[in-house]
Amino acid sequence: MNALLNPRVLRALLPPVSFILLLTVIFIVQPRAMSYLGLNLMLNLALPIALATIAQLCVITVNDLDLSIGGFVSLVACIGATVLNETPLLGVLLLVLCIAAYAGIGALIHWRNLPSIVVTLGLSFVWLGAAILLLPSPGGSAPAWLSGLVKLKTPLVPFAILASAALALAVHLLLMRSSFGTVLRGAGGNPQAVRRAGWSLLRAKMTMYALCGFFGVLSGLTLVGLTTSADANIALRYTLLSIAGVILGGGEFTGGRVSPVGAVIGALTLTLAGSLLSFLRISPDWQIGAQGAILIAVLALRALVNQTERRAA
Repeated sequence: MNALLNPRVLRALLPPVSFILLLTVIFIVQPRAMSYLGLNLMLNLALPIALATIAQLCVITVNDLDLSIGGFVSLVACIGATVLNETPLLGVLLLVLCIAAYAGIGALIHWRNLPSIVVTLGLSFVWLGAAILLLPSPGGSAPAWLSGLVKLKTPLVPFAILASAALALAVHLLLMRSSFGTVLRGAGGNPQAVRRAGWSLLRAKMTMYALCGFFGVLSGLTLVGLTTSADANIALRYTLLSIAGVILGGGEFTGGRVSPVGAVIGALTLTLAGSLLSFLRISPDWQIGAQGAILIAVLALRALVNQTERRAA
């Protein structure tokens, strides 16, 4: 019992408990959702949001913030629905260049000591402009192999849940359980110690930004595979959703303090929140505010847990 009351344990349990409570309320409001089909419909678009959240987590790990991930995911979706479908080799090359561009942005921010918020805010307009040039109006078509992959029907548990679980486990092992991940997190938690140990902060930041670009590419491809077409504005809301998912999952804006598993659960929770509001017949005009209220309530609980932890220390 005392172990459960430990502030660190409470903070770790908050994301899954929030997810379970929200899911329970949905099942009470709409019992038909308690099925394979119901879960699949509710969490169908959770995977691209989870991937975008992990992309944001990579940047937050090094004490930065990416305000362009929504525009980037939209650009990738447009590439996937046009160039990748028509000229696969050129499409793959463009996606690789997008990841390289992210790594270059990380290097620029580190070299010139620029505020990431300002740089990525400007970058968001670059991504959006490129997406509009590539696809001026909604359209395009997702490659058949991509749609078949993301719409795979797995037994017992929907593909979105299995893929999200695999994503959380893979990133957890990389960042939280490997020596390489310790160095990457140290670049945000204690950069002076990392520098004194002989590790390159520039390399660490470029690596995390490249990983952000990589997961952003996966998010965009997954999204276009699910929707089968694209739009330059298709994922702009992912910027705020990804930040909320990381924080909801136990991450901090500073100190390299993140939780990949919690971030994925946070993304799933935000996706479920939208479904719950729809079941409650709340007008779309009010849904954004209601989602914000749910987020504030959860974050208020986490702030209380953090305060308890500081007092215990």
